[in-house]
Amino acid sequence: MKSLKELALLGAVVLSLAGCGRTAEQASEQEPEAPRNLLYGIDADEYRIEKGEVNPGQTLGGILGSYGVTARQIDRLDRAAREVFPLRNIRAGHPYTVFIHEDSLNTPHVDYLAYERSVSEYVVFGFHGDSVSVVPGQKEYQIRRCKKTATIESSLWGAIMREDMPYALAAELEDIYQWSIDFFGIQPGDYFTVVYDQRSIDSTRAGIGRIWGAKFNHGGKDYYAIPFRQDGRITYWEYDGGSLRKQLLKAPLKYSRISSKFTNARYHPIYKVYRPHHGVDYAAPKGTHVHAVADGVVTFKGWGGGGGNTLKIKHPGNLVTGYLHLSGFAKGIQQGTHVTQGQLIGYVGSTGASTGPHLDYRIWKNGTPINPLTIPSEPAVPISQENRAAFEYVRDRIVAELNGEVAEEERITQLDSLIVPQPATEIAAVQP
Repeated sequence: MKSLKELALLGAVVLSLAGCGRTAEQASEQEPEAPRNLLYGIDADEYRIEKGEVNPGQTLGGILGSYGVTARQIDRLDRAAREVFPLRNIRAGHPYTVFIHEDSLNTPHVDYLAYERSVSEYVVFGFHGDSVSVVPGQKEYQIRRCKKTATIESSLWGAIMREDMPYALAAELEDIYQWSIDFFGIQPGDYFTVVYDQRSIDSTRAGIGRIWGAKFNHGGKDYYAIPFRQDGRITYWEYDGGSLRKQLLKAPLKYSRISSKFTNARYHPIYKVYRPHHGVDYAAPKGTHVHAVADGVVTFKGWGGGGGNTLKIKHPGNLVTGYLHLSGFAKGIQQGTHVTQGQLIGYVGSTGASTGPHLDYRIWKNGTPINPLTIPSEPAVPISQENRAAFEYVRDRIVAELNGEVAEEERITQLDSLIVPQPATEIAAVQP
């Protein structure tokens, strides 16, 4: 049997010859039929197919050897695969497919073995006489647009699991709303609606694509998230065109709970006295990532006494943030280091005067401690005037889809080269 590349070249030659000295009708009659059943890019109708699953302790060499592939071919394949997909990287439980042809003596020969690295990725190992090939590939996604609504009973993750939504939605919504909604403070009865692309491969969920819009009702207020491209980036915007991105993140870490709030008189669990606690304690497992809440410069890195391992970062507007009781600092973080909003700066710990792993997060403005949970945060640059009409066109259709049903032709399905209908009054104004 010939390799895929050889077959493709042969087909190209045949088509080229067919076009020389023949009529279009004659050339069409000579064209080979398209493969009827492509599997991993191979015409499966030409082969006997056998499927299997890698067993614990099994090697690719062992699988190939059971099909008659020689040790010499396997060694050649091992050397060819090192830069693409080392053979030792196969894992138990992953499926594989073998493509077998029989020669004139009915002797079976393996031409290809396709190994699935993941739900979406695979690699095809080919045997072509004395040569071998290693070709990585990716399955095509099927995309289905979905709209889901869920009500919070205990947490965002709990609501998404209860409604059988993709888990990735929780992380995406937290990223989109991280400047606007304190996910440690959401309450039972809060609810959200989201429109997103569900990816699937062979009827198996394979993650999500773009989120086309969201509405999160928190404390009786609707927070919209409208995707729109401005300054070369697609980001999410509020209903009025303000940026959802703010000067400060709502919190410096995820997946935790507030164990102590800002107060002037808290009973200290170690010192056994009432004293001010000018920060917010986020209880979280040791090692949880801590992120900078805004762009700034590290002004202190070191031991902070009762605060243990401490970082302080100075931000525009005479703001300073503090991160106490860290188990360690992120690589590259030093005094004088410039950090960006959301950058990893350290890890939750229990150093200093602490009864358990948590982050003590603090903010000072002009040297005065202020409550991190109530500090207002200035928004980033809003939708520009020149983009206002296009944004409102997108927004109105996204909001209509979130709040009800819209015709398929009315849906926003791409955010580039938007054709915004001109208002009738403007059309009339330019009539001769």
